[in-house]
Amino acid sequence: MFNLFKSNPTKKLRNKANKLYKEAMEIQRSGDLKLYASKMAEVEELEKKIADLKKQNE
Repeated sequence: MFNLFKSNPTKKLRNKANKLYKEAMEIQRSGDLKLYASKMAEVEELEKKIADLKKQNE
């Protein structure tokens, strides 16, 4: 019952990763490949954190 109001860290990380992925797409389209690579590295790091959280919850 009280889990209803508990924040979900996986959901927050997923939203942040999606936002960074969209930014990376726009950066890639503009031609700045170095900045694109750094944004994608951030996305990959968040994906790893999400996977770790899912493993802990199982």
